[in-house]
Amino acid sequence: MPKDFKYRGKTVEELQSMSMDEFIQILPSRMRRSLRRGLSAEQRVILEKLRRDSVKPLRTHARDMIILPEMIGKTIQVYTGKEFKEININEKMIGHYLGEYAISITRVRHGRPGIGASRSSMYIPLK
Repeated sequence: MPKDFKYRGKTVEELQSMSMDEFIQILPSRMRRSLRRGLSAEQRVILEKLRRDSVKPLRTHARDMIILPEMIGKTIQVYTGKEFKEININEKMIGHYLGEYAISITRVRHGRPGIGASRSSMYIPLK
């Protein structure tokens, strides 16, 4: 039997029925400060589009958007600097940033030196 999810002692239904001011009070200080200062124009547009309940995933560059209870069950594509990464939002993501789930850095794998490389870097040991 799976345990019901609770965020700071509140169920998902309670979180979704709260006003924005009540929800902000239970967030960690960094997120609370960010939301008290107000949403940016881009973040407001994201919320409005999510409320319209469109079928296709929403694309955004706003990696600093805090995941709110009304976003649960939605699909958002977040830009990583190279491509859009699709994120299905669930209740465990509440209070985190969208950018945390669309990793923008990858492991660097260096290949062989190319044309125009310096003499010293052209040395490749024989195997």
